[in-house]
Amino acid sequence: MNTREFVDYYELLQVSPNAETETIERMFRHLAKKTHPDSSATPDDGRFQKIVEAHRVLTDPESRASYDARYQDFWNHKWKIAAEAGDSSTFGNDHLARERMLSLLYVQRRRTMKEPGLGMITIGRLLGLPMEMVEFHMWYLRAKEWVERIETGQMAITALGVDQVEQGKLRVMPDHLLEAHMHVGKEAEEGEKSIKREELLTDT
Repeated sequence: MNTREFVDYYELLQVSPNAETETIERMFRHLAKKTHPDSSATPDDGRFQKIVEAHRVLTDPESRASYDARYQDFWNHKWKIAAEAGDSSTFGNDHLARERMLSLLYVQRRRTMKEPGLGMITIGRLLGLPMEMVEFHMWYLRAKEWVERIETGQMAITALGVDQVEQGKLRVMPDHLLEAHMHVGKEAEEGEKSIKREELLTDT
């Protein structure tokens, strides 16, 4: 689910998910009075409209049951994020994934200067990463100016990225090779090219 669009109506009305209808009604009246556009103290039309919607959903049994299913999905997603944030090994894996990604782009440019880029989909497939992780790591590499988007729409290593590899911070080792078929094109889908064994980046 898209958590950015989800509104926690229970938090909005300051009640427990197990709250009785009477409690929801009481809190609604209290908050609606405070935020009503005609309130002389703290008018807030945007919040008032959300409070009205929360009241409408949570006081109708059928609407509330449907909302509660989405509410549970929302918190399952939040708990998953919290668990991941507490797992220190996750961040080590991210560092390794970025090294592998930069190495892949280094090898691609070094062996094919006329076609130096790889599409995001191809990178994800080659490294076994979901697209959301590819996007995250690519954001980081672009922010560091180690990679750039070229005219084809693909991603390619920059001179700064090459320096990052060659200055010893990262190193391409000849005994770690990659064999895969990669698609090159606007979004890594136009035309199939076979890439033979290539060096992958490992820790020094």
